[in-house]
Amino acid sequence: MTRTINPPEVVRVSGVRKTFVVRKDNSLKDRAVAFGKHRQHRQDFTAISDVSLSIYAGTTVGLLGANGSGKSTLLKMIGGILTPDVGSVTTRGRLAALLELGAGFHPELSGRENVYLNAAILGLTRAETDERYDEIVRFSGIGEFIDNEVKFYSSGMYMRLAFAVAVHTDPDILLVDEVLAVGDEAFQRKCMDKIRSFQREGRTIILVSHSAGQIAELCDTTFVLHNGEVVHEGDVREGLAVMRDIMEGRRIGESAEEERAQRTQPSAERALTVTRIETLTADGRPSAAFFPGDPMVLRIHVRAATALADWTTGFSIDNSTGQMVIASNTDRLDTPLPPIEAGEHHMDYRIDALHLGPGEFFINANTSPTIDVDTHVLWQGARFRMKGGEGNLGVVDAQIGVAAPSL
Repeated sequence: MTRTINPPEVVRVSGVRKTFVVRKDNSLKDRAVAFGKHRQHRQDFTAISDVSLSIYAGTTVGLLGANGSGKSTLLKMIGGILTPDVGSVTTRGRLAALLELGAGFHPELSGRENVYLNAAILGLTRAETDERYDEIVRFSGIGEFIDNEVKFYSSGMYMRLAFAVAVHTDPDILLVDEVLAVGDEAFQRKCMDKIRSFQREGRTIILVSHSAGQIAELCDTTFVLHNGEVVHEGDVREGLAVMRDIMEGRRIGESAEEERAQRTQPSAERALTVTRIETLTADGRPSAAFFPGDPMVLRIHVRAATALADWTTGFSIDNSTGQMVIASNTDRLDTPLPPIEAGEHHMDYRIDALHLGPGEFFINANTSPTIDVDTHVLWQGARFRMKGGEGNLGVVDAQIGVAAPSL
């Protein structure tokens, strides 16, 4: 009988809680006036609340969450930069952390001196750093600036050098917080190649990123945080869907004020209102699931308060992170709509073929008597899922083939 050997646990977070004190008297004058009443101007903020999780060797884990969800605080506790108020964090193996721009660098020291300082902080001896120094400098691309004080470095140079040191310390666990977006495109590709080589070598990577594509491409599993608590653990696509729901909820809340501003007139008095959005198949059947290459009919329902000789509509489709992937309107398409009477109406946009990658998408629609005048918008009025598309990642689908190599 073959026994399945589970990989060892390399990070264990047990019942962790972290609270910060937030001051509300930001100026010196505020503090002088509030002297003796300082507790009235302080507020406790719980960044992490009773979080427990395990991360296993050889996995690439994505920590997801909206801004303020606690993911960076959790990553800093795993990295030993912050200590929990309650609970414990234990790690196994050498750990390298890329959590903040140039963390562990001294601005008055040169790049060369900071390589040795940062490498020592990450656990290398001077002899080990000597062996790897040339490769660190080559990887960073700093070149002749290596002997300049790092306070004169650009943010990109800072991070390139910090990343180069971290990945050459032979870490068992690599913590990465949003730094893969730093630097030019060539360096980003170099970083991604290094991450993939770490994966092939069986190292553990814990990654914080707002890029859904990056998470889907690199990660084996995800933890989604919301208000300091883990609300999802496991499958990457499910984690991105949970993250999308959180972001869409926040987005709807943030757009509520904008929608209220639009409703300067009661809906009964507004000339035109979008009431509903439907997604249909080519033969008119309602559907919320499509495959790459499928046609779609996007039906926008409107209510007219009075007869109108002219009117316009438009739509946009967003991906799960709120990025607009396509948008159009009747003005752009140079397609005037016929006059309508007061009452309920609808009009259709026909998309001949959906060339979108796998995932969920959201549809917004707007209408107005004249383009961009008295416009009413229905946000996230419909959603649909693109299935299939296993051959590629991203928001675009394409037919990709592999030609036989010439030997």
